Amino acid sequence: MLFVLDNSVTMRWLFADGSDEDLAYADFILELLEQPDNHATAPGIWPLEVANVIARAEAKGLLTEARSAEFLGALRAMAIEVMPDVNHHALDDILHLARRFRLSSYDAAYLNLALLLGAPLATLDKGLRGAASITQVPLLSSEIK
Repeated sequence: MLFVLDNSVTMRWLFADGSDEDLAYADFILELLEQPDNHATAPGIWPLEVANVIARAEAKGLLTEARSAEFLGALRAMAIEVMPDVNHHALDDILHLARRFRLSSYDAAYLNLALLLGAPLATLDKGLRGAASITQVPLLSSEIK
């Protein structure tokens, strides 16, 4: 199964923070990725978001460079494909989705990719989950509300 992976889930793997429900969902997605028939995709903004969160956490003393390197190595080993070419939609489709649902352009990029691929979305972001529901993009689990 192919699905779109949002950074909100990725960061739960790194920081193991958030509610018990959020952590259980992130673990569920990680388990899906460990199965051979499943793989994730993400828009070109995903690695930039990952790098930004890591750099900010290191600057605040919340992460060491060694821990960051370990996490990035684990991410590289996962079945996650970055789709940089979908960013050419940024000035049209992504902007439209951002306006319509009051999302950041970053979040709209994940929604746009899910729409383009007809793939379910893995996210913990409430606004993005709401927009996915309205646009009939399936979410990987109906347990998160």
